[in-house]
Amino acid sequence: MSAASSPARLRGLALIALAAISWGTTGSVSTLLMSRAGATPLVVGAARMLVGAVLLAAAAAITSRRPQAVTGEPRRPSGHDVWRWLALGACMAAFQATYFTAVTHAGIAVTALVAICSAPLLIAALAPALLGERLTRRLIAALALGVAGTALVVAAPVAGATAPRPVSGVMLALGAGLAYALYVVIAKSAVARTSPLVVSAFTFAIAAVLMAPVLLTPGALTQLARGWPGLLYLGAVTTAAAYALYTVGLRTVSASAAGVASLLEPLTATLLGVLLFGERFGLAGWVGAILLLVALVLVIAAERR
Repeated sequence: MSAASSPARLRGLALIALAAISWGTTGSVSTLLMSRAGATPLVVGAARMLVGAVLLAAAAAITSRRPQAVTGEPRRPSGHDVWRWLALGACMAAFQATYFTAVTHAGIAVTALVAICSAPLLIAALAPALLGERLTRRLIAALALGVAGTALVVAAPVAGATAPRPVSGVMLALGAGLAYALYVVIAKSAVARTSPLVVSAFTFAIAAVLMAPVLLTPGALTQLARGWPGLLYLGAVTTAAAYALYTVGLRTVSASAAGVASLLEPLTATLLGVLLFGERFGLAGWVGAILLLVALVLVIAAERR
């Protein structure tokens, strides 16, 4: 497969940025679900996987009927792709389980800080070895600024926070970061061979099956009934639509650049917290936001070359 053109890479980067902004709304909606519907974090994660899997499967089925000549995308996966789908589904389920369990151990702020900041670093470490990607100076600078900016944006609430089991929470959050990094690297390889919608549909179908036991726990059905509008939004918008955009963008954007662009998620989440929940955004937060924007500019510059 030939290298993507500069305009194609920029379009891909824009799709990934849109996905990240969508993911940034997850925290606000999940907070409302947990406070008003009494939903537990794991039930929220499992419901997202189920709704996302159904919608992505429907979208993949509809688009697969279009002639291949219309899109030029590979439609028929080979048997060698099955292990990638299984690995992607396992990584996504592991990310949901470890991330949301970490929230109950260490709190939302610490979990977000550790998981979101570690993921792009792990992607940058894995991509050269597993995908043969080359880290340019601009991309390395963007990575450093992005992670630093994210830390400043997310870390402010951590100072006064208390957590029941902080060590185990941090370890689980690191596990979530690793699971997400592996997902990105494997997905980058998979979408080069198969339609992104097909890849996403199989990924979330497998993840939904792996997380299905959570929906059978006592009280889960009551939580689903009370919070179905929010859960439908999380499954349709922040899962199905967002990951469809992300995997399409990933076809033309390097995994490392995608990792940096995804850091728009915590910035979006923090700004929503300020606008909707009256949270304070101090000097450190504004500095972090500026660093994140500079990092994105550097990624755009790197992808234009």
